[in-house]
Amino acid sequence: MPSISFGALLGNNSNLRARSYVNRLPLFTRAVLVAIVVFWMVGVQSVWDLRAWGALVPDLVGISSLYRLNTYPFIHLNFFHAVMNILALVPLLERFESEHGTLTSLALFFGPFVTIPSFMYLFVEKVILRANTAVMGASIWVFLLLGIEAIRTYKLNPYLVVGTHNIPTWTSPLAILLCVAALVPSSSFLGHLCGLAVGYFCGLGYLKYLAPPEKILRWIEGKLNLLGRLPHYVSVDQKTYGRFGVLPSSGTGALRLRRDPRMLKVPPYLSLLCILVGVVWLFLLPLNEYSRRTYISENALLPGQVHTYFSGSDQNVFRAYKHEVNGLADKSNIEVNDKLESIVKGLGLKTARQNFTYQSAGRVYSGENLYAILQAPRGDATEAIVLVGAWKNVKGELNRNGIPLILTLARYFKRWSLWSKDIIFLVTPDSIAGPQAWVDAYHDAHDSSRVNSLPLKSGLLQGAIAIDYSQETRFESVHIVYDGINGQLPNLDLINSVVSIAGGQMGIGVAIQEMWHHNDQYPDRLRTMLRGMLKQGLGRASGPHSAFIPYHVDAVTLQPFGDGWQDEMAMGRVVEGTFRSLNNLLEHLHQSFFFYLLMQRERFVSIGTYLPSAMLVAANFTIMAIALWVKSGHAEGEGDSKPNTPAAERDLFLPLGVITFVQSIAVIPLHLFNHAPSSALTPTFLLFAALNTALPHLISHYLATYHSPSTQQYHLIKAFSLLLLGMFLSSLATLNFSLALLIGLLASPLTFMRAWPGSPVLRYACTILLNAISPTAVIAAGAVYWGLDLGTVLEEAAFGWDVCGMYTPVVVWCVWWPAWVAGSVVVLGRPKAKESSSQGKGKKAEGKKDL
Repeated sequence: MPSISFGALLGNNSNLRARSYVNRLPLFTRAVLVAIVVFWMVGVQSVWDLRAWGALVPDLVGISSLYRLNTYPFIHLNFFHAVMNILALVPLLERFESEHGTLTSLALFFGPFVTIPSFMYLFVEKVILRANTAVMGASIWVFLLLGIEAIRTYKLNPYLVVGTHNIPTWTSPLAILLCVAALVPSSSFLGHLCGLAVGYFCGLGYLKYLAPPEKILRWIEGKLNLLGRLPHYVSVDQKTYGRFGVLPSSGTGALRLRRDPRMLKVPPYLSLLCILVGVVWLFLLPLNEYSRRTYISENALLPGQVHTYFSGSDQNVFRAYKHEVNGLADKSNIEVNDKLESIVKGLGLKTARQNFTYQSAGRVYSGENLYAILQAPRGDATEAIVLVGAWKNVKGELNRNGIPLILTLARYFKRWSLWSKDIIFLVTPDSIAGPQAWVDAYHDAHDSSRVNSLPLKSGLLQGAIAIDYSQETRFESVHIVYDGINGQLPNLDLINSVVSIAGGQMGIGVAIQEMWHHNDQYPDRLRTMLRGMLKQGLGRASGPHSAFIPYHVDAVTLQPFGDGWQDEMAMGRVVEGTFRSLNNLLEHLHQSFFFYLLMQRERFVSIGTYLPSAMLVAANFTIMAIALWVKSGHAEGEGDSKPNTPAAERDLFLPLGVITFVQSIAVIPLHLFNHAPSSALTPTFLLFAALNTALPHLISHYLATYHSPSTQQYHLIKAFSLLLLGMFLSSLATLNFSLALLIGLLASPLTFMRAWPGSPVLRYACTILLNAISPTAVIAAGAVYWGLDLGTVLEEAAFGWDVCGMYTPVVVWCVWWPAWVAGSVVVLGRPKAKESSSQGKGKKAEGKKDL
C-alpha cells in the first residue's frame, strides 16, 4: 500500500479534504461544535468556575437549577476531554442531522435526548446508589448515537461471525463502553450506560412519539423560510427513508465503501494518529487529573504508629562498630567477614557464609557473603525480613556508615521480644553479584557450579531493606531506590510506608529518582517520571534490593543524601519503623500496586492509566501490517485506486523466508555481545555496526538478483515484520511498559517506510534515516550522551544477562533489530516492473486477430 511521508501529511490535499469536510457539516452540528469550544474557552479562566455552575451534580439539581440538564454536555474537564468528545461526536451527529433535519435534531437533543439520560442518571446515582458523582461532557450523546446506529446495523446484519461464534452486532457499543471505562480515567460508566440505553430505546422505535410532528416542522420551516435564510440548514423534506427508517448509507453504500481499495490510504494516517495520541497521553500523566496521591492499602502495616527507641546509648555502640569497620577498609573480603562474623557471634546470632563465582565478558566476579539470623521470639521461623548492607555500593564506594548501622541494629533488635518474623542480616562484598547469589540460593534457584548453597535458612521472605550509607557527614533527606531487574517494582505499599515513616513521623525529607529538590510542579513531575521510565526500560539492577524483586520479595534501598542535621540514629529509626511495620503483616503485600509510575514521592499513576500510551504505539504497527496484508490481496498496477480492483493470489514463500532468515540471525549479536571478552567488546561492536549497515544492502541485492520480488512480496515482508513487532511490543507492555514504549517510539519510522524504485534520492535518504535510528546507532549515541564508555555499557549488559537474568538484550537484538533489518530491506527494494497497460491491451488485440 502507499506509505506516507511527513511532507504528504502536511500537503495541500490533506488540508483541502479536511476543509471540505468541515464545510459540509450541517447547521446544528456546527452549532454544537462551536458551543463546546466556546464553553471550553470560558472554562479556562479562573474567576468563575464554569464546571461547578453547569455540571450535572445530583445534590445540586433542583427547580432553580434545571438548566444543568441541558448544559452539562457542553462542559468538559480539560482540552483533551473536549477534543476527544468532538472527534467522536461530530461524525455521528452530522449523520443524524443529515437524515432527520436540523429542526428535529434541535428539538431532540435539547429535549428528550438530554433530559431522559439525565433523569435516569440522577435516579440511579442519587436514589439507588446514594452517591453524588458529578458528570459532564458530550460523551453521553456519543453513546446515545452509537446505540441508535447499533440497532440499525443489527436489523441489517444481526451477527458478527467470529470463528464458530455469532456475536450480535448490537453489543458493539457495550464493548466500547467497557473499554472506555477501563482505559479512560475519570470516565462515568453509569452516565455512558444511561446514554446508551436511551439510544437503544430510540433505535427500537419506543421514543419516536417524542419527536415533534412533521407537519408542525414543515409549517415552521415554511413560515420562517429557514431553508433560504440559514446556510447549511437541513430541511425536513431532505430525507429519503423517513425519520426513523434506515439511513441511506447503511446499505450497499457502506459495503461498497468497505471494499473500496482507496480506504487503504487511511491506515498510515491512523498509525500516525496512534503514535501522536500515545505520546500526548504520556505527557498528560503528570497532571492532577490523570495522577493520584499515594495511600496505604494494607491496613496492617500501620506505618508511623509506633514509638521508636533507637537512640541514646546506641550511638556509642555505632561509633565503636564504625571504628572497627574503618580498620577493615583495606582488608580482603575473607578478612572482613572473619571480623564481622566474630562481632555478630558475640551478639548471640547464628551466622553462615556463602561463596559465589560468576563469569561474564571474560571477567570473574567472586566473593563471599556473610549473613546472620535473629530468630523471632514470637514466631515459628516461617517468615523473615532481610536487612542488607553491601560492603561497597553500586558506585564502588565503601559503605562506611551502612555496615556499622546494620551491626548496631542487630544488637538493638536482639534486645526486643516483639518480633513475630525472623530477621536476616546480610552483608555482601558488592551490591549486585553478592545479593543475587544469596537470593538465588535462598530460593534454590542457583547454579551449584557457580554459587554455593546456603547452610542456614529461615522462612518465606516478606520484605527486604538495603542500606547504602557511604557519606561521612550528617544528611538532610533519604533517597529511596526501588527499580528492580527488568523493570519490576516492589509493592507500592512498601514505598508509601517508608515515606510515611521518614517524612511523616521522623520529619526527614524523601526523594526518588535522584530528584534532590522537587517542587511538585509539572516539569519536575515529568522529569521524575521519565527518569523512572528510563531506568525501568534499561532493566538493570540499581542496588542490592533489585535481586529480591524477581522472587516477589518487596525491597528498596535507602540512601541518605544532602547536608543537614539528621544523624545515623535518625536513619536507624527509619529502618526500625519500617521493620516494625513489616513485622505487623499477616500476609504478603498484595493489596497495592505492582505496576505504577511515580512522579513524586506522594503521587503516582497506575497501569490502567499509563498502559494505553504504549498500547497505542504498538497498535500502529499492527494496523499497518493488516493494511499491507489487505493491500497485497489486490492486483498491482494502475487499478489500485479504482473501486473494482481485481483480487490477486498472495505469494507467501519468499516473504516468510526473508522474515525467518532475519529472525534467525538475530541470535548472532545476542550471543556475540553476551560472550565476547570485555577487551574485545568495543572493537566487536564497531565491526558489527559496519556489517549492520551493509547487511540490508546485501540482502536486497541478493533478492533483486536471484528472486526479483514483486511489490506484493515487499508489502508482505513489511507486513509480517510489523505484525511480529506489534505483537511482541503489546505483550511486553504488560510486563515492562517503559521498554515497550521506548522500543516502539524508536521503531515507529518503520511504519512509514516503503520501497522507492523510481527515486534513488528518497531511497537513500530513508536509508540514512533508518541507519541513524538503528539499534547500534542508538546504543552508541546513548553512551556518548551520558558520558559512558561504550565497552562499559556492553559489559554491564552482558553482566545483567549472565548474572541477573536481564532480558533487555533479547528485546533489542531479537525484536527491534530484525524489524529494523526487514524495514531497511524494504526501503532498498526494487520491485520488478509490471507490464504496462498498453502492452497488455496490445497482446489482447493480437489474440483477437488470431482468433
